[in-house]
Amino acid sequence: PRHVRPVFLSKDWSGRSVALARGAFRLVHSTFPGFAHPKGVSSAETVHGDVRNFSGVAENRDNGPRRTQLPNTARVVVIGGGVIGSSIAYHLGKLGWGSDTVLVERDRLTSGTTWHAAGLMVTMGSLSETSTEMRKYTKQLYSALEAETGQSTGFKPCGFIELASDHDHLEEFRRVAVFNRRCGVDVQEISPAQVKELFPLCDVSDILAGFYVKDDGRVNPVDATAALAKGARQSGCTIAENTTVEEVLTKNGRVSGVRLSDNHIIQCEYVVNATGMWARQFAEQAGISIPNQAAEHYYIVTDRMEEVNPDWPVIEDPARHAYIRPEAGGLMVGLFEPDAAAWSVDSIPHDFSFGEIEPDYDRVVPFVTTAMSRVPATQDAGIRNFFCGPESFTPDLAPVIGEAAALRNYFVAAGLNSIGILTGGGVGRLVAGWVVNGEPDMDVTAFSPNRFRDYQLAPSYRRDRVEESLGLVYKCHYPYRDTESARGIMRSPIHSQLEDQRACFRDVSGWEGADWFAPQGVEPVVPPLTWARPHWFDYWKAEHVACREAVVLMDMSFMSKFHVEGVDAARILNLLSTANVDPDPIANRDGTGTITYTQWLSPTGKMKADLTVTKLAPEKFMVVSSDNTRGDVLGWMQRHCAESDKVHISDTTGALAQLNIQGPHSRKLLQSVTSADMGDSAFPFRSVQKIDIGYCYVNCARITYLGELGYELYIPSEFAVHVYNVLLEAGQPFGLRLAGLKALSSLRMEKGYRDYGHDMDNTDSILEVGLGFTCDFEKDGGFLGRDAVLAQKSAGPLQKRLLQVLVDDPTPHLYHGEAVLRNNVVVGDIRAASYGHTLGGAVGLAMVEADEPVSAQYIREGEWTVDIGGQQFPARASLRPLYDPGNTRIKC
Repeated sequence: PRHVRPVFLSKDWSGRSVALARGAFRLVHSTFPGFAHPKGVSSAETVHGDVRNFSGVAENRDNGPRRTQLPNTARVVVIGGGVIGSSIAYHLGKLGWGSDTVLVERDRLTSGTTWHAAGLMVTMGSLSETSTEMRKYTKQLYSALEAETGQSTGFKPCGFIELASDHDHLEEFRRVAVFNRRCGVDVQEISPAQVKELFPLCDVSDILAGFYVKDDGRVNPVDATAALAKGARQSGCTIAENTTVEEVLTKNGRVSGVRLSDNHIIQCEYVVNATGMWARQFAEQAGISIPNQAAEHYYIVTDRMEEVNPDWPVIEDPARHAYIRPEAGGLMVGLFEPDAAAWSVDSIPHDFSFGEIEPDYDRVVPFVTTAMSRVPATQDAGIRNFFCGPESFTPDLAPVIGEAAALRNYFVAAGLNSIGILTGGGVGRLVAGWVVNGEPDMDVTAFSPNRFRDYQLAPSYRRDRVEESLGLVYKCHYPYRDTESARGIMRSPIHSQLEDQRACFRDVSGWEGADWFAPQGVEPVVPPLTWARPHWFDYWKAEHVACREAVVLMDMSFMSKFHVEGVDAARILNLLSTANVDPDPIANRDGTGTITYTQWLSPTGKMKADLTVTKLAPEKFMVVSSDNTRGDVLGWMQRHCAESDKVHISDTTGALAQLNIQGPHSRKLLQSVTSADMGDSAFPFRSVQKIDIGYCYVNCARITYLGELGYELYIPSEFAVHVYNVLLEAGQPFGLRLAGLKALSSLRMEKGYRDYGHDMDNTDSILEVGLGFTCDFEKDGGFLGRDAVLAQKSAGPLQKRLLQVLVDDPTPHLYHGEAVLRNNVVVGDIRAASYGHTLGGAVGLAMVEADEPVSAQYIREGEWTVDIGGQQFPARASLRPLYDPGNTRIKC
């Protein structure tokens, strides 16, 4: 996906004082015995300033601030007064909704985790275009807020250096740097000597290179929030501290207001849950699953060190799990240790404000010692503060931003995974614009609140996963890294059978999916990860070749499946679908059906989903979408069903196994196990029939996602093992081989087949991604987004198009984010990629933008290269599939 790497960053400030004598900690004194609103040192020396009464309400020195007079109505209520909530309120004001916006905070602004944030303001480090653009915007905003509001943010462009002390991190950062430069971030690779010059106390003896952004730096999180809050108030926004929302009120499936703890009700159209580590608890009240979980997060601040210059850059040293920067005349050393600890799993206390956690010295001191060794002088300095505070993380290290499918106009902006300060401005702009305009203007496919399932709320799941998630922040982000905790939750009916066949499984939205299969005598284990060719490359190739030359069986039971039935089912699905999914309403009475590949669009013609709709019988349909879009697809259907509509939608994902039989021998294999006629005339492409296999019947669709003659079998789960056994035994004469998801990726990529959420996103139009052929502009009732598509179609040749790109050299691998150049000018980047075993090289899909039409002539006349980690490789670009462009193998 385009949000591959949420990457580094951190937080914090003070609690206990400890001194370090050559690696041995000893407790010295307690610097801050407790406080309601901590005081920081000079903003010139530290990012931490005073925690102020930001909202401007009158303050009662004995009893705390009095609550602002609250309105009875508003358009938007933003809940949570950290940097994210304050930024959303600020940007709503900029869009003219200030006087219609209320921000409420249960305690004081910044009292959750914002107050102790480290304040790193870093633009380098992400392979997500959305995250990178949010960082860039946030840095620009923090630079300009003082001139607008009179309140300094404490932004100091002192620079930032990412350290690479091993070859794998070096490869990662070179690849990231290529992508970040394409996004406009001036990343420079520098030598160890240059690192030493910029940060003289840094031990560079093992450093291979540094990656330097001169105008990155740090910001004061408290002051930045104060500036955003002040700007929000200037636009008319009401900000109320010491005000608790007890309940979000609803009517007809949408937000209608909020009830406060004193029973005051504010009627409103929109609610934004920006409650940080409380987001899960608050969302559960509305039936929404947001499984972020707090973990212990540590840093230390040394005593004053005379050699330290406050203008030194921030450095990150992922190999030692550390970030280091000047703080209060000394140095702050923060951690993202590989073995983390969950905090307060049952619930986050409501009254936890400006709070700290008692450090687990036995667990964390070894990590602190390792981190401090990067700057050996810290080992001789006293430790003024040893801080432990909570920071929340999501199960997949991606933020939770967007509208919840379960409740219309309920937005979430939480789960920032320690990058809330450095993306705060961008998140606020994104969410405010989404609320006002009705859809986002950035790729948010990986951020959807609807990607989660209820089981992820389980305490044991959250505890185990967060202890891995925090540690992944600074681990090398290898292309094939998978999660290890909280696994084995959802399994296909044939999981055990695939396990017996030596499948290596991967996490697929909580399902265990077979990724590749080891040969006889080889254990299916993933050895040390690498950026180079993996050891299982040849096993993967054999599965790929088997599909091209013989036949494979692939378990796709994790695909999202919905049955949609009723008098109004066809009308609703046809409104959502670009294609006509019900061309003949009276057909399909004889047990045969039709499968239709289609897209769903927003009203402005942007992509919403990429799926198939199968007409099983009159008034009975099956919708199949990818695993990662389950919640959004279900929510989009439900949203377009009126209360009076006669339609029933059921999630049948777990009820049906899906086995795909693909390859030139697939017809022969199926014909050998069924009495149905599988011939081309009797069973044409895109037809669906109920056929017998062994002792049961299954729905069989003739369709492919791999570019070969193929079929998809939808089997009641209780019969899946039986059908699998019949196929496995019958398939041996036809060269049947089990194939995994790596083969799926390489086969579909050779064919140029799209995958929403990976190489297509919600900012793309259907024409730009090359799927305009699915549009039926003449069908009765049209389709959602039709007018926008026609408008773009009539506007002239496209200057933005999705192309297939094949690297000529068979050695390098494409993964994601590599820059694509035409005539030595960057025109795009690889959104998704694999290795084309048939084509003979790495192949991917890239969105290319130009100031002229991206036509066949434009492609033909250009010299194409791909920048892989700083090295350019000649490549071939194409609008048509590089494999079987005429579809002869599919329709044989």
